[in-house]
Amino acid sequence: MKKALVVDDDSNLVEAIRYNLQKEGFLVVTADNGISAIELARLEKPNIIILDIMLPGIDGFEVCRFIRKEFLIPIIILSAKTEEMDKVLGLELGCDDYMTKPFSMRELIARIRTIQRRMLSNEVESRPDKNKGKPLGSKLQFSGIGVDVSGHKVLRNGQPIKLSPKEFDLLLFLMQSPGQVFNREYLVERVWGYDYEGTARTVDVHIRSLRKKIEINPGSPKHLMTIHGYGYKFESD
Repeated sequence: MKKALVVDDDSNLVEAIRYNLQKEGFLVVTADNGISAIELARLEKPNIIILDIMLPGIDGFEVCRFIRKEFLIPIIILSAKTEEMDKVLGLELGCDDYMTKPFSMRELIARIRTIQRRMLSNEVESRPDKNKGKPLGSKLQFSGIGVDVSGHKVLRNGQPIKLSPKEFDLLLFLMQSPGQVFNREYLVERVWGYDYEGTARTVDVHIRSLRKKIEINPGSPKHLMTIHGYGYKFESD
């Protein structure tokens, strides 16, 4: 059974989210503070985490940072904060989506379904092709950067790199078409989904984070290249 971890100190909101997630077939576990959230993430290994920012003890940003060091569990951040920098910080820490309170349960469920579809699509792409008898795009390797699709791993010069699910999806998409330039809007559609309601700035944030992780010199990248006025491409050489 799918499992969701809901972290918020608003008991009424938690119960509303629990009710709607149970209708989606999730087993729901809850926490009302940051320390418990980290402990439950380690213990329960949920399929998705719904995480409030304003928590007793340590805030949601710190929880996200701790979880990202250990797991690639999709995280949706909930916040009453509307400032763009808070959204950017959440994305840079590796969350998969950011929703501003108040929000509708219908919208939350729609975003969870989008994340589920994307993860299922990744699993399907990594399964063996019955017609050819070999994996479909199971591994990609360019200039010391390797992606193992089936193992959901990224290596740089043989050393593993921890990426968030969205970072992994974005890097994989670009590496599958080396040298081809994609604009931000197209990347949002293909990586985040057609019903994603965020902005194209999300792509910029994730590219910046990826450069810090895979480039030898992020300030002078060799692989994740910006095409000014248009978008990005992955350069294999």
